[in-house]
Amino acid sequence: MHNKSLSELSASLHNGEFSSVELTQHYLDRINAHNDNLNAFITVCDDRALEQARAADERLQQKTAGVLTGIPLAHKDIFCTKGVLTSSASKMLSNFISPYDATVVEKINAAGMVTLGKTNMDEFAMGSSNETSFFGAVKNPWDTSRVPGGSSGGSAAAMAARLAPIATGTDTGGSIRQPASLCNLTGLKPTYGRISRYGMIAFASSLDQAGPMANNAEDAAFLMNEMAGFDERDSTSIEHDVPDYTATLNDSLKGLRIGLPKEFFGEGLDPKVAETVEAAVKVYESLGASVKEITLPNSNLAVPTYYVVAPAECSSNLSRMDGVRFGHRCDDPKDLEDLYKRSRGEGFGNEVKRRIMTGTYALSAGYYDAYYLKAQQCRRLISDDFKQAFNDVDVIMGPTAPTTAFPLGDKTDDPVAMYLADIYTISTNLAGLPGMSIPAGFVEGLPVGLQIIGNFFEEAKLLNVAHRYQQETDWHQQTPDAFK
Repeated sequence: MHNKSLSELSASLHNGEFSSVELTQHYLDRINAHNDNLNAFITVCDDRALEQARAADERLQQKTAGVLTGIPLAHKDIFCTKGVLTSSASKMLSNFISPYDATVVEKINAAGMVTLGKTNMDEFAMGSSNETSFFGAVKNPWDTSRVPGGSSGGSAAAMAARLAPIATGTDTGGSIRQPASLCNLTGLKPTYGRISRYGMIAFASSLDQAGPMANNAEDAAFLMNEMAGFDERDSTSIEHDVPDYTATLNDSLKGLRIGLPKEFFGEGLDPKVAETVEAAVKVYESLGASVKEITLPNSNLAVPTYYVVAPAECSSNLSRMDGVRFGHRCDDPKDLEDLYKRSRGEGFGNEVKRRIMTGTYALSAGYYDAYYLKAQQCRRLISDDFKQAFNDVDVIMGPTAPTTAFPLGDKTDDPVAMYLADIYTISTNLAGLPGMSIPAGFVEGLPVGLQIIGNFFEEAKLLNVAHRYQQETDWHQQTPDAFK
């Protein structure tokens, strides 16, 4: 069962080959067998999942079920889920039982899907390796001595090990695409505002975006159909028609114009990763696409710009977590100041503290113009580069990450080296554009991802481009030997 696509699982459920309860129990058994080794899940919702599965079976019997009814999935532990621990992988929220559902969870529940549990992640989505979690590091199923990427590393590891058929993730600077690359998955970051952020614990509000993590583009399209749409409860949600993302998956790629930014193929890129990406691009040429070199001249500003903007926004967003209203509270505070200091000092991990301090400094009097305002000006330059590029090309391609998965602990003492793991993904978030990573091959047994970037609200085109490639290759069907 665990090697079937969503369309195959849906057909089997509707044809009565097995029930949602049987399918759900199969995945719960796999989680029970493998999670201790991977640490992919923070919370497993056994009883809740089986209850949802029984309700799905009733809908299936009554012929009122949708395409995804009865199919299990895993949620990144950043989405508020009513009655379930929603921790954002932080000690600060390690006792927070959400009183409501995020819009994403609400929509997925309405589709009749089954929530297996909440997946591990970097604390408050701050990290590129899933090593900053209060609940411990997640391990990559392709090599458990290596990182799965972050911050959506738990969702990525669960998917790669076939502990769930599909999962949700969030992407602030590459946190869907980079772990998808390192774990051989298809991960899509939609246009900013395409999917509601309501009930998604905020890291950097102008950058955060939810999206699907899947085994292939078709599966991602199915979940996008349920996740996307306007939400009046989210002031950053955009009112824009939602297409059927599965309708154009098989469109021809003849005449597709692909741009390869020269800045994505320079210093810092593993030569073997570059070769793998270039081989993937040749497949597109064989399908009728044309390729040209383009330039994104301000892409070198992406990392420093991001690490001013994102920490500034996180310092503001996390100020509400003070030990008073919810979350961790220190024992026996002497006074209000002691309560604030010790609750936050004990509740937040080192990387979160680092970013709060950086962001607070950038927003402080005397430094706002020099840092935050300047970063926003650089952000506009980066966005303008993309606008110029899309006058000449339809999609932009390149590597998702500069290397394959690196060893656990390899970069934990070097924050700058860790930040550079997102060097090719950050600019897409700064511009608000959609981007995705798809499996493109392996280097020494470890997965490599091809990144595809599109213009605003062109997720359907990205999914079409990815799907046609996956019809010609089988990289996305490869599974780690230990989890087959």
